[in-house]
Amino acid sequence: MAANGESLTSSGYILHHLQNLTYGKLPEGYIRDGHVLAHDTWTFAHTAQEATDMGFMALHIDSLGWGVFLAVFISLIFFSVAKKANSGVPSGIINFVEMVVEFVDSTVKDTFPHRSRYVAPLALTIFTWVFMMNFMDLIPVDWLPLLAAKLTGDPHLYFKVVPTTDPNVTLGMGFTVFFLMIFFTCKQKGVMGFVKELTCHPFAPPTKGAGIIAAPLIIVFNFVLETISWIAKPIALGLRLFGNMYAGEIIFILIALMYGAGMALGLFAGFLQLGWAIFHILVITLQAFVFMVLTVVYMSMAFDVHEEH
Repeated sequence: MAANGESLTSSGYILHHLQNLTYGKLPEGYIRDGHVLAHDTWTFAHTAQEATDMGFMALHIDSLGWGVFLAVFISLIFFSVAKKANSGVPSGIINFVEMVVEFVDSTVKDTFPHRSRYVAPLALTIFTWVFMMNFMDLIPVDWLPLLAAKLTGDPHLYFKVVPTTDPNVTLGMGFTVFFLMIFFTCKQKGVMGFVKELTCHPFAPPTKGAGIIAAPLIIVFNFVLETISWIAKPIALGLRLFGNMYAGEIIFILIALMYGAGMALGLFAGFLQLGWAIFHILVITLQAFVFMVLTVVYMSMAFDVHEEH
């Protein structure tokens, strides 16, 4: 799809594609389009600066919308396959879904040595959902945004279609895994077991002799180390996925710009887009797999019961 160079410069085109459709509150007295708002107003951002000024409570409607849509879409596919499944030889979509389920199940068995009826379904949900959100990056960058602009009548509508290029989405999933880790740690080891894990690892505080004087310092030191280690897990989990998908999206946008630079570059861009799309199939699958495996590993850590020092 050719870049919309009629109203945007190259840098403007790139920034426009990287901006989310944001809904939030502009405060009373905010100057908008030359007018001063008489009261707090919930509205869609018209500019990137407005989106920034809306602050933390603003919602990225496009990321939320596509995320929910893809979750429902996947659920309907699995529900349909479950209804059609039988003891015969599977074929078509049923065979494909069974392959995915068996692949995820074998990965969980190899990575998660404990017994739980929740971890395998969690891994399957994460793998399929993240893959589908990543897959949206293979749709040419202008198609869905231009369709949305036509339907709404707003030619400058912000509309991102790859939820995993939004750090709010990836970090949200990362911290969801983080809270599940805390929940299952407390469930398996008890609240005091979780507290001991934070304060007695990696160094056991002395309980006898003169060394007991240093015990509070060791406990604080352990707590700081373990807290940093715990918090780093969801952040690394979310930022890894975001960084890889964001970089891929930028490359697609840069290739799209070449379509507006003449026939020769446009033809070259077509080959580049095809080549990068084929390679990107591996990227989107690998990123979904890595997110799933790390989640299973973190769940395994939550179920592990350390020996008492």
